[in-house]
Amino acid sequence: MKLIISISQRIEKGHNRIEKRTVYTVPVSQIPGLYQLDLWVGLKTIVMVVRSIQHWNKTTQEVQFYITSLVTDANKIASAIRQHWGIENSVHWTLDVTFHEDESRIRSLHSPQNFALLRRIALNALERESSFRRSIRQKSRRAAMNDQYMVSVLAAALPNSTRELDSTCQ
Repeated sequence: MKLIISISQRIEKGHNRIEKRTVYTVPVSQIPGLYQLDLWVGLKTIVMVVRSIQHWNKTTQEVQFYITSLVTDANKIASAIRQHWGIENSVHWTLDVTFHEDESRIRSLHSPQNFALLRRIALNALERESSFRRSIRQKSRRAAMNDQYMVSVLAAALPNSTRELDSTCQ
């Protein structure tokens, strides 16, 4: 039996490195004998991403596997993976710059997960607040110094309640 494989390859240069990403996708129907396939309702494709990163003095390679309900199309899946990591990286960068998340010393029990969730809620609230058009860091500092602005940030986090909160604050 011949496997039908979809392949997408992309080479990007930047940040003093050359990154070559090759995405291989195979329909699940082409892989016989997958363990408990019936438990994976809607599973259509298995994906393997091979990343080769060449820095000026060394080359590293990593392989990642994904499963998806998307149709086997390496170009579309590669784009979806890239977009996901782009969003993830930008959110992490914002959390680190604004809230110094990487410097956090919170380590015990559920505290790290709880504070990570609170930081993401705060980030979303600050992004949704639109009356003060500044960076997230500047909005955060203003909210810390100005109770009225803090209320507007909190109101922005709540769906469809800004008018109600504004009328109760007056």
